[in-house]
Amino acid sequence: MFLALRELTFARGRFALMGSVVALIAVLMVLLSGLSVGLVNDGVSGLKKLDVTSLAFQKDVATDAAFSRSLIDPEVAGTWRDQPGVQDAAPFGNTLANARTDRGVDIDLALFGVEPDSWLAPQATNGAKLADSDSLLLSETARDAGVRVGDTVTVAQLGTQLRVAGFLEGQHTFGHVEVAYVSLPTWQEIRAGVRPGEEVGAHVYDQVTAVAVRAAPGADVDLAAGDAAAGTTSLTLKQSFGASPGFSAETSTLDLIQAFLYAISALVVGAFFTVVTIQRRQEIAVLRAMGASTGSLLRDSLAQSLVLLLVSSGVGVGLGVAMGAAISGSPMPFHLDPAPIGIATAALVLLGMLGAVVAVLRITRVDPLTALGAHR
Repeated sequence: MFLALRELTFARGRFALMGSVVALIAVLMVLLSGLSVGLVNDGVSGLKKLDVTSLAFQKDVATDAAFSRSLIDPEVAGTWRDQPGVQDAAPFGNTLANARTDRGVDIDLALFGVEPDSWLAPQATNGAKLADSDSLLLSETARDAGVRVGDTVTVAQLGTQLRVAGFLEGQHTFGHVEVAYVSLPTWQEIRAGVRPGEEVGAHVYDQVTAVAVRAAPGADVDLAAGDAAAGTTSLTLKQSFGASPGFSAETSTLDLIQAFLYAISALVVGAFFTVVTIQRRQEIAVLRAMGASTGSLLRDSLAQSLVLLLVSSGVGVGLGVAMGAAISGSPMPFHLDPAPIGIATAALVLLGMLGAVVAVLRITRVDPLTALGAHR
């Protein structure tokens, strides 16, 4: 470490430049991580809050658009309820709608239709529970838009009026819009386009989006057997995230950008230490002529790389967290989560070390005779 620390001090301008590049990459890692987590939460936080283990959709439905294309008979819930390992099952409806409150607030809603007295119905933390066909429960984040308990929400184009009974704890969004829980019959009428006062056909109440299935604690439900018995196509809760609008495209794009950043970090660090190693060639040859082993020289160079990467990454992560905290309250879907940030930082350091290893391997090919002028 003696030579490594002396070099870091002596050539501080050169190493500061390289450290700045690594720090900027770390800032990008933190911001991309926060944006990725924020987009996931904004796209499927409402699904994450459902107390279910799987969702049974229409048979052979396209799994990337199951929520918008699936329609099944609510009686299928009884078949799923009788399957081994299933604790309970309930019909579930999902559709998107535009609405406006009596305060003049325009709000897009993802309507989740549930039976008010079922286990699937959430409990409000502020206001009353979902009790009748004219009420709805909204995500807590809807209050930031100016919605209040007791407001009347009118569904656009239909004129259906619903009263805000209460708010749910935390963020509940689906497809980047606020989740609103309504009673299942109300959801069925809105999905069918029934206007207030119009006669409702019996067939309107014969369709739901899916059946929400909750497995018994510790039980492993055979989804294939349940699908065969009920004539459905099941997705686990996590698999159903891919059916949320734009979820797969957004997450895959950010994952690809992060992968390129990892590759760039390895190449940048590797290129830098390649240049540094070439510049140190004569000094390294002198050390080898004096008896320094290849292993000690490799350890010294890698320790230098590690110090640079750790310090630069720490500075970059600090700056990224500060910038992320500044934009967390903005409309941008951004959320700082320590776990993804820690993983991204560790990957940056490890890949940087990999690039440094490739660069300093040329140390083993340095001939001690070059230090004595044998090349002339």
